[in-house]
Amino acid sequence: MALNDKFFLRLIWGVTAFVLLVVIALKVVPPPQPVPSFIYLFPHIIGGINAACSILLILSLIFIKKKNIQAHKVTNVITFVLSSIFLVFYIIFHLYEKDTKFGDIDHNGIVSATEAATVGVTRYIYWFILLTHIVLAVVVLPLILISFLRGFSMQIERHRKIVRWAYPVWLYVAVTGVIVYLMISPYYNF
Repeated sequence: MALNDKFFLRLIWGVTAFVLLVVIALKVVPPPQPVPSFIYLFPHIIGGINAACSILLILSLIFIKKKNIQAHKVTNVITFVLSSIFLVFYIIFHLYEKDTKFGDIDHNGIVSATEAATVGVTRYIYWFILLTHIVLAVVVLPLILISFLRGFSMQIERHRKIVRWAYPVWLYVAVTGVIVYLMISPYYNF
């Protein structure tokens, strides 16, 4: 491993730790007031970005299978940029708006026994998808960054080894991001 690789690996782990700390801090930091009205567009933009990333990741796989390396690289860079924009929008949105509760039909911030019964088993499905999405989103960030490092430095075999893990996890996170958005959006209180 070259000195340059060590620097970038440390940077990758530093960025990963920083992002994780920021997302955790969003849970405890009180929201600034007043809430700008444009904030309520963010969940829809975030859902759209996840959908676009899902499609782009599938296209990226098709391009590399057809040995169209240039299209593969461009598609991955676009997907990475969109994912970065997603992260910024996610952080800004959750700075102002804390968690929406799945099943909160009357939008009062509390899921009553009646509301929980109304959504039934769907609530458990939602929580499973959401929890796996969150855990894998944390895991995939350094994998994506390392795969980019190896791909752009033309360490093809090392790139392929990590992409075997990074790609399906990244695709799962993108697709489940869309599913989570579709499932939670009826409960937004805005």
